[in-house]
Amino acid sequence: MRETLQSLQRWAERRLPALTRYRRPEKLPIELHRRRIYIVPTAFGLGFSVLLLVMLIGALNYANNAALLLTCLLGAASSASMLIAFRSLDGLRLSHIHGGHAVAGQPLELTLTFDSRRPRSAIRLDLGECRVAFAPGPATTQVKLSLPTEKRGWQPLPRMRLWSTWPLGLFRAWSWLHPDQAVLVWPRAEAAGPPPKAPGDDARHMQLHRGDELAALRDYHAGDPQRHIAWKASARHENLLVKDFEQPQNRPQWQLDWRQLGGIDSEARIARLARWLNEAQALRCNYSLWLPGNHIASGSGPLHHARCMNALACLP
Repeated sequence: MRETLQSLQRWAERRLPALTRYRRPEKLPIELHRRRIYIVPTAFGLGFSVLLLVMLIGALNYANNAALLLTCLLGAASSASMLIAFRSLDGLRLSHIHGGHAVAGQPLELTLTFDSRRPRSAIRLDLGECRVAFAPGPATTQVKLSLPTEKRGWQPLPRMRLWSTWPLGLFRAWSWLHPDQAVLVWPRAEAAGPPPKAPGDDARHMQLHRGDELAALRDYHAGDPQRHIAWKASARHENLLVKDFEQPQNRPQWQLDWRQLGGIDSEARIARLARWLNEAQALRCNYSLWLPGNHIASGSGPLHHARCMNALACLP
């Protein structure tokens, strides 16, 4: 029965223009209203309607007022549930979508922000095979979904279905969300290969790091922790002295250059550079990246790694 209803729904979407007018991407925010919310009875609702019809015929045939009253009460309750199912979606607004980071072939996490002026219950959101249930409150609600990815680059968001069978499961109210937005998928790194060419260490690559052993004493600066103040040494001087634990640490710099990867195609170059970026990030060393039309200066950290991976993903 469920497969029959789904086939009927797909046929109606192909045949009736009113059901397909929201297939085109829309700018955010997207607000649901009465012209874009559809309601159909569920399989349980159809069976319940047949039961009410049998009860009505029996009550009229035997002139049973109690059975007739019960049938009317159940029919009124089912009609009210259709209105409640509609109101569970009416006025709900999708205001923002934030995409995380993912490598091609791995699921990408999407964070959808919904705004609501009143509390709602039992709303479900479908994105492909992923289904999430949530209950928006009278403010902002964030919903997380997993978007499957296949290849690197910009990937437009597919249509999402928002639906609810609240409160009795007799009717299904649903609407389509198709935001005009895309997410950036990072390239997949190669499994193994040669290491990058790193220049020799010199004084330019010597940076300070926080050690455990005392390195020197220096003048006190505003914001220094009190536990680092050298009270005995400060008593013999006019100014406060602070214990300095910063020591030089050798951090090599990697120069990742597109032009040095000759003899392989573009996708293989991108995969190798992606592997080098991941290795440099794991080793916490400084690295720069040269790409056609884009040169990223030396840096380190998660933000620098994301910037370099984004630049690789945007290559043609």
